[in-house]
Amino acid sequence: MKSWKQLDWRRTIETLSRDVKYYETPIDEPCKNFEEVINLWNVVEENQKDINYKYKIISFDENTCIINWQMTRTMTKNNVKQEIDGIFQISLNEEGKCIYFKQWRFTR
Repeated sequence: MKSWKQLDWRRTIETLSRDVKYYETPIDEPCKNFEEVINLWNVVEENQKDINYKYKIISFDENTCIINWQMTRTMTKNNVKQEIDGIFQISLNEEGKCIYFKQWRFTR
């Protein structure tokens, strides 16, 4: 997620398959199409700064990887600093592109 820290949302998007099943939250339906995923990411460079990010792979097999991640960031609109702890569930295709993405996160 170096691209996230560098506010390079376009590079982040390149890691996703165009048919990715992308859940921004675990209780909502996944994005309807790739354009919705882009719309989630294209605001990053405008609304966040000072991103610090770390992660640990918790579990993986040939189909799924579970990652625990933590980050701090400052929201540019109100200059509020946030701390986030979350889980990613990710599956990749043969080309290494993400075909399934689901996240759980808690913000303080």
